[in-house]
Amino acid sequence: MMIRPTTIAALVALVTLSSTTSAFQTPSNTRIISTTTLFSTPPERTTDQPPKPPLSTLVKRVAVAGATGRTGKLVVQQLLSQNVPVLALVRDTDKAMSAFDPTNELLTIRKTDLGSKDDVITAIQEGEGVDCAMWCATGFSDAPDQSLWTKISAIFGFATNSQGSIDAVGLPALGEALAKSPKRTLANGSDKSAPLPKVVMLSSAGVTRPDWTDEKKSALEGCAGIPIVRLNPFGILGVKKQSEEELRNCGTEYTIFRPGGLNDKWPKNSRPIFSQGDVAVGRINREDVATILVDLLSTPEATGKTFEGVSIANSDGYYPPAESLSVALDRLIMDKDGVSEDVARATYAIMQQLLPGEKQAAAELAMGQTYEQLDKEEIGRLGARGTEEAPIVKTA
Repeated sequence: MMIRPTTIAALVALVTLSSTTSAFQTPSNTRIISTTTLFSTPPERTTDQPPKPPLSTLVKRVAVAGATGRTGKLVVQQLLSQNVPVLALVRDTDKAMSAFDPTNELLTIRKTDLGSKDDVITAIQEGEGVDCAMWCATGFSDAPDQSLWTKISAIFGFATNSQGSIDAVGLPALGEALAKSPKRTLANGSDKSAPLPKVVMLSSAGVTRPDWTDEKKSALEGCAGIPIVRLNPFGILGVKKQSEEELRNCGTEYTIFRPGGLNDKWPKNSRPIFSQGDVAVGRINREDVATILVDLLSTPEATGKTFEGVSIANSDGYYPPAESLSVALDRLIMDKDGVSEDVARATYAIMQQLLPGEKQAAAELAMGQTYEQLDKEEIGRLGARGTEEAPIVKTA
C-alpha cells in the first residue's frame, strides 16, 4: 500500500505572508507574495483520474545500486513483490545470494565496482533491458588503485571529491548510461506524456547545510546544528551534494529524494511530509523510504525535482496512507526554477514544529541521542554533545 503524502504549501504561504518572517531577516514592510511565485502551478485535476498502471508494465528492468544495503535490500524486495525484474549491482555476491532468493527468475545479481565508471556503464548495457535505476549506495571503491590513504582521506573529509567515492563516480555513470535510452512515461513512451524518472537517487537531508553562510546557520540552527551536519562523518554530506549535482547535469530524467533520520523503530506506513530547501529535520521509517523510492519510478510529478521527507506517525489511523504521491509532489518546485530563500525559511518555521519529542530542540542533540533521551536529559550512546565521536562503519 502506498503512503499518503501531504505538503506544506498552504502553511508556508501563510507564514510567508505573516510578519513573523522578521524572526529570520531584517524587519521591513510586510510583503504580500502571490503563492503562484512560491510553488509550481499544478495542472487542473479531476476526482476521476484513472489509476496508474502496474509498475511492472512501466519498466523493463530496474538496476539497484547498493542492493544489499539496509535500504537497498528493502527496495529490491518491494520491486520483486511487484513482479519487476531487478539487476542488483553489488560489491559482494555471496552476501547478495544470502540476502535474496537466487532462484528468483526476476532477479539478476552482478558484482559491480560502483567506483568504476566503465564497470557501471557496462553493467547497464549488459543488463537485458535496464531502462531505469535506483541509487541506494554510499561508500568507497574496492578498485585496486584505491589506496588506503585515499579511502581514509575521503572518510575524514580531505578528499571527498576524489575517485574513492562511489557516489561521485557511479551515480553519474548510471545517468550517462541511461541518458539516451527511450523516454519513460505512463503512456508507454508517448512523447506527449510527462517523463518518468530514469534515475532515482537516495540522498540525505542536510547535504547543503555545511556550506550555508554563518548567518543562515544561526537563523536556521534547528536544522544546521543537528549532529549529522555538525560532525559530518566521512565528509559524506559534501559527497552527496556533489553527486546530486553530477546527476542533475548528466542529461537524464532524475529524481532526488533526501529523507530525514532513518529510524527503524519509528512507526512505518506513516504519512510523509515533503519539503524543499533542505530544512527538514525529523524521522522516517526505512521501509517507508523504500516504498517512496519505488513509487517515484511511476510518478512523473517527481521528475526533475529534489525534495526532503520526514513522516508523522500514523497514530490511531488519523494519518492513513493514500493511494498516490502525485498530488503532493506536483506542488513542489522544479530544480531548474530553484527554491527561494523566503520559501526555505518559511518552510523551516513550519518543519520545526513537526519535530519529535517535547523540547523540539534538534540542535541540542548529540550524535546517537534520541529526542526522547533529550527530553529526559539522558546521555546518548555516543556520549554527551560535543564529546561524541561518529562511528566509522563500512557500508554495503
